[in-house]
Amino acid sequence: MSLPEKPSIDGLAAKWSQRWDADQLYRFDRAAPRERVFAIDTPPPTASGALHVGHVFSYTQTDVLARFQRMRGREVFYPMGWDDNGLPTERRVQHRFGVRCDPSLPYDPDFTPPEQPGREQVPVSRRNFTELCARQTELDERAFEELFRLVGLSVDWSLLYTTIGARARAVSQRAFLRALARGEAYQAQAPTLWDTTFRTAVAQAETEDRERPGAYHRIAFHPDGAAAEPIIVATTRPELLPACVALVAHPDDARYAPLFGTSVRTPGFGARVPVLAHPLADPAKGTGIAMICTFGDAADVIWWRELDLPTRPVLGFDGRLLAEAPAHLDESGRAAYARLAGLTPAAAREQVAVLLRETGELLGTPEPIRHPVKFYERGEKPLEIVPTRQWYVRNGGRDPELRTALLARGRELNWQPAHMRSRYDHWVQGLAGDWLISRQRFFGVPIPVWYPLDADGQPDHGRPITPAEDVLPIDPSSDTPPGYSADQRDVPGGFTGDPDVMDTWATSSLTPQIAGGWGADDDLFARVFPMDLRPQAHEIIRTWLFATVLRGHAEHGALPWRTAAIAGWILDPDRKKMSKSVGNVVTPVGLLHEYGSDAVRYWAAAARPGADTAFDTGQMRIGRRLATKILNATRFVLGLGEPAPGAAITEPLDRALLAALRPVLAEATTALEQYDQGRALAAAERFFWTFCDDYLELVKARAYGEHGAAAADSARLALRTALSVLLRLLAPVLPFVTEEAWSWWHGASIHRAPWPTPDELGPGGDPAVLAAAIEAIEAVRRAKSEAKLSMRTPVSVLTLPDGAPHDAIEADLRAAGVIHTITRGPRLAVTL
Repeated sequence: MSLPEKPSIDGLAAKWSQRWDADQLYRFDRAAPRERVFAIDTPPPTASGALHVGHVFSYTQTDVLARFQRMRGREVFYPMGWDDNGLPTERRVQHRFGVRCDPSLPYDPDFTPPEQPGREQVPVSRRNFTELCARQTELDERAFEELFRLVGLSVDWSLLYTTIGARARAVSQRAFLRALARGEAYQAQAPTLWDTTFRTAVAQAETEDRERPGAYHRIAFHPDGAAAEPIIVATTRPELLPACVALVAHPDDARYAPLFGTSVRTPGFGARVPVLAHPLADPAKGTGIAMICTFGDAADVIWWRELDLPTRPVLGFDGRLLAEAPAHLDESGRAAYARLAGLTPAAAREQVAVLLRETGELLGTPEPIRHPVKFYERGEKPLEIVPTRQWYVRNGGRDPELRTALLARGRELNWQPAHMRSRYDHWVQGLAGDWLISRQRFFGVPIPVWYPLDADGQPDHGRPITPAEDVLPIDPSSDTPPGYSADQRDVPGGFTGDPDVMDTWATSSLTPQIAGGWGADDDLFARVFPMDLRPQAHEIIRTWLFATVLRGHAEHGALPWRTAAIAGWILDPDRKKMSKSVGNVVTPVGLLHEYGSDAVRYWAAAARPGADTAFDTGQMRIGRRLATKILNATRFVLGLGEPAPGAAITEPLDRALLAALRPVLAEATTALEQYDQGRALAAAERFFWTFCDDYLELVKARAYGEHGAAAADSARLALRTALSVLLRLLAPVLPFVTEEAWSWWHGASIHRAPWPTPDELGPGGDPAVLAAAIEAIEAVRRAKSEAKLSMRTPVSVLTLPDGAPHDAIEADLRAAGVIHTITRGPRLAVTL
């Protein structure tokens, strides 16, 4: 055994990550029986830009659990994936290369993006664009892997997958086709949340409310009959008057009950619309009566559907009012509409206000308000609702029986912490419609269908053509459906491919199936599915977790995993969530080099499960100090020499140490079994400092041999036994420094060593002996410190309390405290 002269934690991450990789230390054994497997559905981070410290925080917590299970004798299935399809990648490519996708353009095999992107983006074909996306994500993913290796994640890198890779595309398309065959996936022409910047549909789960300024406009609708009083409606969206199809009030509202079944004319545009009753109308909101437009908000959609109203859209996919006036308007109405054609909603709102002032139908001055407005979570402009043809998957939003089944799945799942289940329940209970999975984008998994074209070249959406599962993945924009030839593409009587791709969650919701080899490696899938653990953040319970439960329930009739461990957010100094979109993130590479990987992991692992945690470099400094102390303490203990063959732990203080370690081992083990890595770390760390600061100092002289060989062997064996247990307790959190220390006296890796057991701690001692010795030596130190004396200054008399178990440890106390005389008395006292 060779001990370093001056051990240091610097460089350990690079040293051991390379060694682990060369030894394939974390390679999953595909022959392991299912009962020995612990499978983790690892979150695939979005491969766009750089990882931030929040990723290190949450992925470290998962890694602690993986390392613990591996040391418990489980064969850990721990893959990694990159979520590289979707809008974040497209936006990054557009900005970096200065290009935009134009699917109408032909592929240019010699295309090279401009060296210096200009103000105008260069249009490129879809294939050229997706090739640039793949090129960019490959660079990002390489950097991600380097960072995660530096962090010390014990993933099996041979299991790496990407959500745009062939394996993921095949799984995603296979699940879609099976859902289609079961009637769970369907197409519909329906009102759709629409992001006008990206010109794509958006699902309910991808929206967020942002408070924005607005104004209530009080406008006058005119009932039939010259003498009738006008009906005053307060609206924040007067620009949608050309799309008005009805007025609606609550059935019990006496103010408007006489008007139900009559009609009114829209201000400024003169269209006749009915006055109807619906219980969703709020008598206390505005004037108690609302205009229904197609479409201004979700309430409009509900009223439109349940009251069977016509559709009169005025907003286009670009977010501007359509050039052509709605057909229901008369000549004067069309003339009024001409003043709005092509305008943005905000500009049209101002123009309608001018128009209504001219007609006298705008009453008073608009009342400024602030109100929540729906946005796509990655968008910059308010969402609109436009009628489009989209693909949906049934999710319980319109199916009470499925909703009930999914709520039951939530109760079946082991939530850590338990209160996070309420977020799942609230989401399922609040679903307002089915899951919209199609997107009008480019870098994603294609919808795997074609449509036959009629004699006029129009697609028959009611008869989609589907591929066989054994040819997946396919791209309908380039592949030919069965029964057709390539020259029949986009010609009358031929076929056309579905131009859309799937929502990124439609693929990410299948990560257990992708990583587990569903449909490609059935033996592996049987060993790992259902998985044991899904770790993730709480804000994506409504998206990733819910969608994965839905897919597992629909496809396999089971939960996709047994436990969901929910991590909190990292908060900046203002207690705001760290987010790339907000721009308040901290990149981790500098931290890992400054404090060391183990120190950063210490900060991450110390957090309570599910709790939002402040970014704190002070905690990292504490972690670095702990890591350094582990090396120094190990070097000291091993430097004392090995106990003689056959040596035994005989001294009361030594046996007391191991007895006191027994409940620590039990607490740390139980905490990790309950997915509480913070509690396990706290228990092990507290005892480690007791071991170093108190016990080691108490037995140092004896361990050097000053009290005889047998007493020295007892101390040395106790020190090594406790150190071995403590290193293994700390190994899941501090993998590099514990591996280094372990390597000085063991041949194999600590991370394949068995988790410590109580049997290793030998026959029971009395923990009170250790407690009494610590209390006494701390009193001696305190007295010397208060007197501003050196710790080697002799103590004249140490008085120990009567009845305390001190007899067997007087020699250790005398040597550690430099004490001349030890007596007994009513209380503990130190005389210098």
